[in-house]
Amino acid sequence: MITAVETHIRLDERGVAWIDDTNVKVIEVVLDQTGQGLSPEGIFDAHSGYLSLAQIHAALAFYYDHKSEIDAEIERQVKEFDELRKNSLNSPVRQKLRSLGLLP
Repeated sequence: MITAVETHIRLDERGVAWIDDTNVKVIEVVLDQTGQGLSPEGIFDAHSGYLSLAQIHAALAFYYDHKSEIDAEIERQVKEFDELRKNSLNSPVRQKLRSLGLLP
């Protein structure tokens, strides 16, 4: 009889969920599924077999157990990206490139 349970997920000191023995965050697998519409098998193929199906399913299970927190983090990251992008559209470098005719 098997009594040990392998979760495949660990939390770092900041509370970020990672897939054990990899440099892949749970949120990355979630985005593969929600953002790209990939199935667990599609995620497996996309990661060239680097992740096992068990690890992928564990990451998705962790997501569903912590959905509101992870969704809030995704939303926070999207807002941060949008703000950084907006601020960079008129940066001094872009202004210089526009003056040289290298950007529209």
